[in-house]
Amino acid sequence: MALGAWLLLSLVPAAVAHPIPDVPLRSFFEADGSAVIKIELDTRCFSQDPEAEPYLFLEEYLLLSEAERDRLRAQARAYADKVLQLSFEPGGAARPQWEFEFTTFRGQPLTRADDPVMLTGSWRLKDTSELTGYQARSLPEAELSLLFLNYYQGEILRGIQVLFPDETSRVLDISNLSEAETGDPDQNLIEGITAPGNWATFTSFIRSGFVHVVPLGMDHILFVLGLFLLSRHWKPLLLQVTAFTLAHTLTLGMAATGVVHVPASVVEPIIAGSIVVIALENIFYPRYTPWRLLVVFVFGLVHGLGFAGALSQLDLPAAALLVGLLGFNLGVELGQLTVIAAGLLLTIWLRDPDRYRKAVVIPGSLAIAAMGAYWMIQRVFF
Repeated sequence: MALGAWLLLSLVPAAVAHPIPDVPLRSFFEADGSAVIKIELDTRCFSQDPEAEPYLFLEEYLLLSEAERDRLRAQARAYADKVLQLSFEPGGAARPQWEFEFTTFRGQPLTRADDPVMLTGSWRLKDTSELTGYQARSLPEAELSLLFLNYYQGEILRGIQVLFPDETSRVLDISNLSEAETGDPDQNLIEGITAPGNWATFTSFIRSGFVHVVPLGMDHILFVLGLFLLSRHWKPLLLQVTAFTLAHTLTLGMAATGVVHVPASVVEPIIAGSIVVIALENIFYPRYTPWRLLVVFVFGLVHGLGFAGALSQLDLPAAALLVGLLGFNLGVELGQLTVIAAGLLLTIWLRDPDRYRKAVVIPGSLAIAAMGAYWMIQRVFF
């Protein structure tokens, strides 16, 4: 069987329309010993196939009955218990008493018709003064990563962690929060990264960026494979990957810092369309040209907006966001290089250019174009 046909058959079950972002867990500690712990859940998490579900937007939420809203709250409590465990020292594991309300990202109120609806759960603790440590665990049943963020008197603490399923955070010393280091936007960049807390943030987001490409970013994987299929020669491949990297780095930074905002309902169909265009170019315009480089750069700008969802909703201060951006972008690049390396390993045995084009480039590009077209229709109409 040709590699392209095999690729199509193997990727059909993995079709995704709207990738689910990581789950933020934010803990707010105050000087008087009180605390509020908040978890933000996407309503799509409750589906058997979450990534095939569209967002629940405000205009649709307003049509729900109170019974339907209560059902979503109950699902949120059950989901939080399934994926998260909180522990304190002394005392051990705790059972949070979540109170869920409907918000959009970052617990903000729903105001616009196209605001995605989240469920934000709050657990209030009146007095933590007798406690010395606090940590979170992402349970093995979790399918998403957990972002562990802690604040003291409104200032975010250094050392943001991305917890993958069955991972436990470091123990936060809550008996000495007044001495904890916060995200200082005036820190020197290099010192900021190498500081113990920010180094943990940096390495955590490297992993997060990587998995947003491999294995979660199937659309980004197919786009990179489309770049690879044009030519295995190092020069056109290097130029295309460099243009793509520069473009998505630019818009990733702009979107994550709030300079630009483009709704996912616009970005995601264009990303799918970019896959179709690149794949069809491999078939009908098989030679590298400066036009190809321009197309890749423009589409790279859009892909950067797609990546930004993992960071833009966190509302991080400048230093923590900068460190997270650098780590996340490095992880994305490592993911892209992994995809290209896999493509080379799978096709290195086929050295004859004509056979390679007939057996790999044409069927592979047709499969990629078909998948991109399917996603584009799905993202526009469903």
